[in-house]
Amino acid sequence: MMPITLANVGEEMMIKKVGGNPETRRFLENLGFVAGGAVTVMNRIGGNVILNIKNSRVAVSKEMAQKIMV
Repeated sequence: MMPITLANVGEEMMIKKVGGNPETRRFLENLGFVAGGAVTVMNRIGGNVILNIKNSRVAVSKEMAQKIMV
């Protein structure tokens, strides 16, 4: 298990766990980041990570992305 920030661009991964405090977890879960879901790193731009989840592109900060374990 590793944070999604270490995944290669274009590689589809399965979310194993969403960490962080309850508020952070709820925020990420509302965006669709739930255990068992597929997620792909699309790009990294200036500290932000662009992720593709459920056919939507979502930009999250590097700190937020480190809470998503794949």
